Amino acid sequence: MPRSKNHTRRVARSRPRGIMQLNPEGYGFVRTSEGEFFVPHTKLGGAFDGDLVEVAPLPANVSKGRSHEGFGGGRYGHKPAARVVSVIERAHEVVVGRFEAAEPFGVVMPLDPHIPYDIFTQLSEAPDVEDGAIVRVRIAQFPSRNSAATGHIEEVLEHVDGLDEGVDAVVARHKFETAFSDAALAEARGASIDEVWALSSGYRDLRERFVFTIDPDDARDFDDALSIEQVEDQGRLLWRIGVHIADVSHYVEWGSALDLAARCRAMSVYLVDRVIPMIPEELSCGLCSLAPGEVRRSMTVDLYVNERAQLARYEIYPALICSNARLTYGEALEMLEGEDEVAAGQGVGHTPCSDSPARANSPLGCLARAELRAEHAPRPQGPRGSRCDNASEFEPAVIPENAGRAPRAVSQRSEDCLSTEYAPHSQGQRETSLRKRLLQLSRLASLRHAQRERKGGIDFDQPEARVKLDEAGRPQGVELRRKNAATSLVEEMMIWANEVVAEHLSRAKFPCVYRVHEAPDLEGLAQLVPIFEEFPWFGKIDPVGFFMGSQHALQQAVSASRGRAEGELVSSLVLRSMKRAVYREKNCGHYGLASATYCHFTSPIRRYPDLMVHRMLKAELFGRPEKFDQMTTNLGWICEHSSGMEREADDAQRESEELKLAEYLQRFVGQSFSAIVSGVSQGGLYARLENTAEGFIPVRTLGDDYFSFDAARYTLTGEETGARYRLGQRIAVVLFAVDPRVPQINLRLAQGSRR
Repeated sequence: MPRSKNHTRRVARSRPRGIMQLNPEGYGFVRTSEGEFFVPHTKLGGAFDGDLVEVAPLPANVSKGRSHEGFGGGRYGHKPAARVVSVIERAHEVVVGRFEAAEPFGVVMPLDPHIPYDIFTQLSEAPDVEDGAIVRVRIAQFPSRNSAATGHIEEVLEHVDGLDEGVDAVVARHKFETAFSDAALAEARGASIDEVWALSSGYRDLRERFVFTIDPDDARDFDDALSIEQVEDQGRLLWRIGVHIADVSHYVEWGSALDLAARCRAMSVYLVDRVIPMIPEELSCGLCSLAPGEVRRSMTVDLYVNERAQLARYEIYPALICSNARLTYGEALEMLEGEDEVAAGQGVGHTPCSDSPARANSPLGCLARAELRAEHAPRPQGPRGSRCDNASEFEPAVIPENAGRAPRAVSQRSEDCLSTEYAPHSQGQRETSLRKRLLQLSRLASLRHAQRERKGGIDFDQPEARVKLDEAGRPQGVELRRKNAATSLVEEMMIWANEVVAEHLSRAKFPCVYRVHEAPDLEGLAQLVPIFEEFPWFGKIDPVGFFMGSQHALQQAVSASRGRAEGELVSSLVLRSMKRAVYREKNCGHYGLASATYCHFTSPIRRYPDLMVHRMLKAELFGRPEKFDQMTTNLGWICEHSSGMEREADDAQRESEELKLAEYLQRFVGQSFSAIVSGVSQGGLYARLENTAEGFIPVRTLGDDYFSFDAARYTLTGEETGARYRLGQRIAVVLFAVDPRVPQINLRLAQGSRR
């Protein structure tokens, strides 16, 4: 009897999918829901770094015994091999590379070392491109088993000799827009302050208030300023803290060419050698920058607080201001610590506003006194504030008709520099006034920080490395920026203003772009417990509270490790265990700041969500504009897009810094350094130098011993010698090799450091 055919329909086989991560040596890895696979260079199937691919596991004998060390020396250990079956989604449509003529072709060699394919173009299409030029090429056909990648040259990048290939590759890899449309530039160049119109339309005149900025010494735009004075408010003495933010929304109207460009970018990108701005520099470094001595539009939040830094009430409104001083963090810190008594010639010079011809500059900054003393313009009924009885509650307040005028300053012309909002006449008084204002703000900021800590706010004190470059873009050194009294002062005031604005819009039941930080996953925290049990101070931390994500328990762990060798590592591990903060339409609170309601309001020059918050504030204060529904309909997409672009900007900044840091370290190959073990894997140790550079020590170089890996405690232990390496351990290392193209740093244990 003949065998009957099986007519059962075959089900398509589901293969693992993941993102291709290519190594500069040609092979790759794909992390999928079924695990991570090693892909040999002969099995890439034309996939580029970052492509979404479908893979099929290779027979076990293909990858048996394979130790994919490469330059990293065993970082990935033994993984099953696979081949790329198909590319589902391409990550690269354009590539930046160096052009070389090879008749009849022009060959573009990608600057990104993670792209191992040359791209062929027709030389006849771009006959004027010179050998060695840096070009942007659009890929027409991706490589396959039988053909090479082909494309068309879109642009010869300008200033070829001055380009930094590595950083340009970062820009290309993240697909950042680097040029503005003619329409956007025309709108930016046609913008103006128009003080008369501003005052007549409801902006308050704060040009006489003593306002100053504090920023990094290399800052190019100043989008936030501060002021403080003591005022008599409804029969009580209060401190009025002014947080003044550039009024970007006045110049960037919804739906304009400027707005479309800013919305697409969503963030300014701060790379090691350049800034890719969200809005054109005519605005970001011009009309929107709160430069000293220049009248500017602002959105102002006045916080009325008592001596214990408890908020009594607040006001939010647009204003005209004129910054009196521009301080760097270093200069502000000197004044706070009293190390520089502002000696003659080192004081803060007097610089009138832009409508006065006299100007003077000084190392500490520049003070300005307005020539105009315009009367307060009529106030609209829109701007209003709220009142609260303590620091944790907001209660609506009925604002009288004359609420638009500032509360009366105490002894407005007295000798007490903090009893007046005006800049004093003499230079000595101005210097004293600025220093007293800084000290008072710092005191209130410290009280405010203590309040946040009591609520469970977690303070991650992570050093920030900045590679210093010369004019040619060559690295000359590394500057470590750490949190100090000056940076904390600014940070606390910005956080406070952000909270007040978010709470204001929330209570008004108005749309807002909230900054949301969810509680960490318990699994991630659980993995940290056995690691931290290696340190004696963790015995004083409640392990159950830590495991359950108690903000106070995490705060205690970070605080207990501060100042110890492992302190920065502990802070980094706790931070990495948390979810990333994102933008959302719905308020879900901010876990890390222990804030029930939070948004970003203070940086509209460089963050599109802040710009949207400004628009929502103006709509709530003055009435909904014609295109309000368009704005709110797009809030969900704006939140998602901005969160994604923020990740891209952060990754690009880190990658560009790592490139220059590796380039800088090349000159120190062979030298010894002190380091902290920052990672442990089966393949070896990761060690972090004091300048934050991280390198790899292959396990085979640790000594003639077999080292077993404890995956729970992240330790390597020699079976014969008993030598043990763990996270947070201080070791001496030798810089063995550096590849700045990747970048990767290879280390070895220094003599005497083996344990």
